[in-house]
Amino acid sequence: MINDAQSLNMIAARVNSANSKWWLDLETGLPIKRNIGELLMLSVSELSEAMEGHRKNLMDDKLPHRKMFDVEVVDTFIRLFDIAGALIPEFGQIFEEKMKFNSIRKDHTLEARKKADGKKY
Repeated sequence: MINDAQSLNMIAARVNSANSKWWLDLETGLPIKRNIGELLMLSVSELSEAMEGHRKNLMDDKLPHRKMFDVEVVDTFIRLFDIAGALIPEFGQIFEEKMKFNSIRKDHTLEARKKADGKKY
């Protein structure tokens, strides 16, 4: 039986495999080391596009039957799963550990958030 961590690792591997052409040199076809800052900012750009789609209530230009917001959020996940598939072998396990940790964080409780210095968002 496949657990959630394994499922996430499988999705990350699938996305990274589908995007493998972006991890190769255009001239030689050999693997390249990607710029982490560039990869992260490409993810941010997808979120910016999602915000613009939501702000203007736009339909997507590639999938015109879908809201731009929805498609761009999915694009963000594709970018992040690609990064995870290439660079974070234990992505699923780390996800599960972080979810467990976040579930017991004192600063995430309603009481803590209501305090003057609490996290409002």
